[in-house]
Amino acid sequence: MSQLMLLMASSINTIMFTFMKHPMSMGITLMTQTIIICLITNNMFTIMKHPMSMGITLMTQTIIICLITNNMSYNAWFSYILFLVFLGGMLVLFIYMTSVASNELFEKNNNLLMGMVSTVIIILIFMDPALLSNATDEFLKIEITESKNSMMMLFNYPTSILTTMAVMYLFLTLIVVVKMTELYQGPLRSN
Repeated sequence: MSQLMLLMASSINTIMFTFMKHPMSMGITLMTQTIIICLITNNMFTIMKHPMSMGITLMTQTIIICLITNNMSYNAWFSYILFLVFLGGMLVLFIYMTSVASNELFEKNNNLLMGMVSTVIIILIFMDPALLSNATDEFLKIEITESKNSMMMLFNYPTSILTTMAVMYLFLTLIVVVKMTELYQGPLRSN
């Protein structure tokens, strides 16, 4: 418990003093909050012992990275695709772990739960009040129009051929994978 709390406190202290907007301000921006949560889940992953808890931590980490990627780019397609790829990999890992370690009990760790709750409370205390207001509406409107323009470029003439070919390739790959994994034939047949 003390090692976990010391590790979390040192992570939060380092990040708060590094990413503050101004030395005299007490508010943390949204990006800083997601980076704090990302580092805390990285530290929590080293403490986990059960495969299911490791999978949940990895999924939380993936969602946070997708949120950070979404905030840094004009459109959200890259973060959606990244999330779907990680989700597919997690499904494969979940199927593998349920076949290998199906009878292993999942024990609740109260120390870890208290550390997570205290971290969330600290983040909520230091949250910037400007994040809760509607002051960023005009900025969001500008960003949405730029996102629409970049999405329209994807379906215009020169790149529409590439997009159509990629969709056809993915559809063909889907059909091949479904045919390979039929129930009574192929490498994934049942007994």
